[in-house]
Amino acid sequence: MSKETNSISTLQDPGIPVRAKLAAAWTSFMFLYIYVDYLHLYKPGAINGILAGRVFEFDISQTFVVIALASVAIPIFMIVLSMTLPARVSRAMNLVVATLYIPYSMFNVLGAGSWILFYGLGVVLEVILLAYILRSAWTWPRTSSLDEGQ
Repeated sequence: MSKETNSISTLQDPGIPVRAKLAAAWTSFMFLYIYVDYLHLYKPGAINGILAGRVFEFDISQTFVVIALASVAIPIFMIVLSMTLPARVSRAMNLVVATLYIPYSMFNVLGAGSWILFYGLGVVLEVILLAYILRSAWTWPRTSSLDEGQ
């Protein structure tokens, strides 16, 4: 038997590129975002409200639906933009968008009423992912000017 087969091998754990971390975090954020909206339909009276043309305190109109689509499209685009934009631009975009989405996500708690546990958990999980995005973007590794010149 060779020495290699007798030893216990350690799993290789290569570092994950920041771009992949950001794209994965935005993807996870989107799953939560969509599922909170979807599971909201199980709240008693939600579907009746939609059929009556209202969501929360808002009338369902083309404007409402366009704003809702835009609010979902931004994090969707952040998945691809995190992977494709130049590093400096990607970092800045992630810092700005994640910062803006924290209060936007927290807005969901306003209409929670007796469903505070559901909406509260959704907001907490979304904010954890947004904080991870902020940390990952903020601590994006840099190369020194000496490394670039070689």
